[in-house]
Amino acid sequence: MSDLVSVTHTASYEQEAVTAAVRTHFHRLGLGEKLRPGMQVLIKPNLLLKRRPEEGTTTHPALIAAIALCLRELGIEDIVIADSPGGPYAALSLGPIYEATGMRAAAQRSGARLNQDFGSFQRTAAGRLVQSFTLINPVRDADFIIDAAKLKTHGMTLLSGAVKNLFGTVPGLMKPEFHWRFPEREAFCGMLVDLCETVKPGAVFVDAITSMEGDGPSGGTLRDTGMLLASESPYAMDLALCRVIGAAPEQVDTVRISMERGLCSPEALTLAGDSLKTFSDYRMPRSRSLSFTEHIPKALRGAADRLLTTRPVVQSRRCLGCGKCAESCPAKTIRIDAGKARIDYSRCIRCFCCHEMCPFKAITLRRLKLFNW
Repeated sequence: MSDLVSVTHTASYEQEAVTAAVRTHFHRLGLGEKLRPGMQVLIKPNLLLKRRPEEGTTTHPALIAAIALCLRELGIEDIVIADSPGGPYAALSLGPIYEATGMRAAAQRSGARLNQDFGSFQRTAAGRLVQSFTLINPVRDADFIIDAAKLKTHGMTLLSGAVKNLFGTVPGLMKPEFHWRFPEREAFCGMLVDLCETVKPGAVFVDAITSMEGDGPSGGTLRDTGMLLASESPYAMDLALCRVIGAAPEQVDTVRISMERGLCSPEALTLAGDSLKTFSDYRMPRSRSLSFTEHIPKALRGAADRLLTTRPVVQSRRCLGCGKCAESCPAKTIRIDAGKARIDYSRCIRCFCCHEMCPFKAITLRRLKLFNW
């Protein structure tokens, strides 16, 4: 697997410009030598929520359409777009997401098809922490997988890039199980690297034309970063994304663990094409450090943890009591009471799934203010 990361400066989501950039990436990565007619290719976008493309939460449909169009130029006709965001992995849930995110239009424009197979299968894990994963059927059926991620910060993992995007190959309601099994960030990120090694995408594209900074992956703010990136290696890609957002690789556990396992290294990373834009003032999530109590005496750690550690907070004026937060909570600490979400902090594992999955941005991340909650 090459550590080459291809970069194009791409200023807008105008379809012709995006397709031209993707065609350039195909050439630089030599994908024409690996892809052939008769293959089934899976494009795996980030479809986190029912959000419009301009909200910057999901992979832009122009990139998905461009990848499919370039595949068709190589004579590949069996192209499926598939993801399993949080919530039930079913047609009733995915249909509105396909529509809102522009995936339906992208499929029609490019000749790809939207996944309608909502079954799953077991695959033995090629990692260190997990013995096997339950994955969505399009992973099983694909001859080649293209990971099409969105550059965002993330409340738990700091970076939502190529490796984190593959969590969407786990059926939606099975995701909380992994949060429950691996509540600490380091172990959770180790599981994500195991998953990436198991799914083994053949290529990675990252939508960094408009990215999300701050309290991502769904509650942050948009930033024009003006790039499309591509690589064979999801690990090299995330290493490059660390440079973009001004984060040291050691700060991003998925990247640090990848380096420790010999899957990438700063020395081996090679950039091709346009210069890699970097942003020293890129805003990180408020939960960047999940715990501030590691160096406090154990006797005082419980009280300090309650006061100093970032937690999800419900903004009552925005909360409509839809229950998405409760549905996504692996520890089952959230209930809907009088039409509003209520969090039992005594059992909260700070996975931030509720913040990630709230469709109304009604859950924010903050540290405890004395005597407020």
